[in-house]
Amino acid sequence: MSWFVAGIALFALGILVSVCLHEAGHMIFAKAFGMKVTRYFVGFGPTLWSFKRGETEYGIKAIPAGGFVKIVGMTPHEEDIDPQDQHRAFWRRPVWQKTIVLLAGIASNFVLGFLVLWFTAVFIGVPNSAGAPGARAEIGTVANCAQRFEKAHYLPCGGSDPAGPAKQAGMRSGDVITAISGEKISNYPQMSRKLASITSGPVRLTVQRGDTTRELTMTPVEITRPTRNATIDPQTGAVPAKDLEKGRIIGVNVATTVTVSPLEGLAAGGYYTKAIFTGTFTAIKQFPEKIPKLWDALLGGKRDPSTPVSVVGASIIGGEAAQAGIWEAFFFLLATLNIFLGVFNLLPLLPLDGGHVAIAWFQKVRSWLALKRGKPDPGHVDYTKLMPVTYAVILVFGSISLLTLATDIINPISLYGP
Repeated sequence: MSWFVAGIALFALGILVSVCLHEAGHMIFAKAFGMKVTRYFVGFGPTLWSFKRGETEYGIKAIPAGGFVKIVGMTPHEEDIDPQDQHRAFWRRPVWQKTIVLLAGIASNFVLGFLVLWFTAVFIGVPNSAGAPGARAEIGTVANCAQRFEKAHYLPCGGSDPAGPAKQAGMRSGDVITAISGEKISNYPQMSRKLASITSGPVRLTVQRGDTTRELTMTPVEITRPTRNATIDPQTGAVPAKDLEKGRIIGVNVATTVTVSPLEGLAAGGYYTKAIFTGTFTAIKQFPEKIPKLWDALLGGKRDPSTPVSVVGASIIGGEAAQAGIWEAFFFLLATLNIFLGVFNLLPLLPLDGGHVAIAWFQKVRSWLALKRGKPDPGHVDYTKLMPVTYAVILVFGSISLLTLATDIINPISLYGP
């Protein structure tokens, strides 16, 4: 079995675990508060397998498109409640208990997303970006020579090319530069700026290698290279002379990802969880403008990589990441999907969890205001009056889901581009 197929299977399994934990969050707290939970199922449609333990039936259904928990008395309008279970109905519970039960599934998505990011930071690697937890001047590769740049490419090392300064000094992949000429260095941009400021003579680098610290002295070599904002001439395919500069290099490349200690992983998990939260809210605000782009992609246009993806599309990307060995992308995508699902379920719309929370608190506030004004309690919200809105939400999101799914099948987003 190829890594692509294995990656798809692993990603799908990760999504299944997310669904199971989401529904388990609802169930665990409902049971803890004495509510009656009659069913806990993964999937929809015909039942493939089930068993009963206590008063709850657990099982798997044929269509793996989600899951559900059946809590007795979710609304006062349920008519099939056994009289002896009336006191255990969901709607009879105080609003704080209902809120916890409803938000427990969402919280499980957030916690799982954080744990996936912690695991990635500790065991797989997170981006070695300045300002991010764990960022450091860690060396990824050490060049065999000071590569020359001609036209639009760095030339491969030849037999007559002298060894690069870092290579000659004994630097290795995985070394972490902690100081240059006695000045502390905490990330790769700082290292680059410091080296650029030393315009002549040798430099002394303090290097951490495992548990030991050593001093390495080397003399950077001067090469001609492209500037940061260099362009390529469309006529000649070369970098114009105006976009070239002279600079001194030691012949190393930064490690693009780094791992951290389990304790540092907590900070990294929080950092990237916050970043994904911010990105998720931005994506939701931009969601309407993405729909026409999805439709264009379905009809054969170029797929915009910023458009939404379904579970199928995410699994395909996960499979490609596994095939390419980019496991940090695989786990970041899984964490992002969990956090997105949590945020999406917070929307105050039925049938989402956030919609049920909104109704519970609306009802509580309405009753409190009536009491303050000396008026009778208006009672429970009539869910039957909200059904047209609920059906409209289901229709809209269902249609978008089908559009996204179809586009992911016909014109999926790929790590390798269009």
